Amino acid sequence: MQILRIDSSTTGDQSISRKLTDELLSHFTAKHPDAEVVTRDLVAEPLPHIDPITTSAIRTPPETHEEAVAAAYPEQRAVLDEFLASDVVIVGAPMYNFTIPSQLKAWLDRLGVPGVTFKYSENGPEGLAGERKVVIASARGGEYSTDQLAENQESLLTTFFGFIGVDDLHFVRVEKAGFGPEAIEQGMNAAKQEIAQL
Repeated sequence: MQILRIDSSTTGDQSISRKLTDELLSHFTAKHPDAEVVTRDLVAEPLPHIDPITTSAIRTPPETHEEAVAAAYPEQRAVLDEFLASDVVIVGAPMYNFTIPSQLKAWLDRLGVPGVTFKYSENGPEGLAGERKVVIASARGGEYSTDQLAENQESLLTTFFGFIGVDDLHFVRVEKAGFGPEAIEQGMNAAKQEIAQL
């Protein structure tokens, strides 16, 4: 049993998504006390945005790699292997400017690998990375549940994880964080109740 925790918030101790990933990790380690926990803080140790070398390392067969791509491959593949080895994946995903932080997007870019996490067939795309639970710790300053035009955060994550085959996907969210401490407290209390049901 392996639990992977991903954090991407840049607001440190003020981060609501990090408080949620704390709660989620406590919940799942209580349920699975023997689980190995792996953490990846995408702010403390950011992944670079993909470039021609890392794209080739991620998306092409190792036997085709030239020297620079071969050198990049182990580090790039380690991100994917960490995900694939995990039974529970906790993802801290605040909304920044109506979408996810770029640090989190760089992580997702290592997970979408043709022939490994998805493939195309005559019936269209097929996800290959199911058999794991993914829980998104979502934090948003406004209220976006009823504003789909401005919501490009949870919808992006739903599309991405669905595309690679994750069908056990859950969102635990605090909305209206920008409305002040009372709204945050209400949101956290509701989120803790949801976490208890996972």
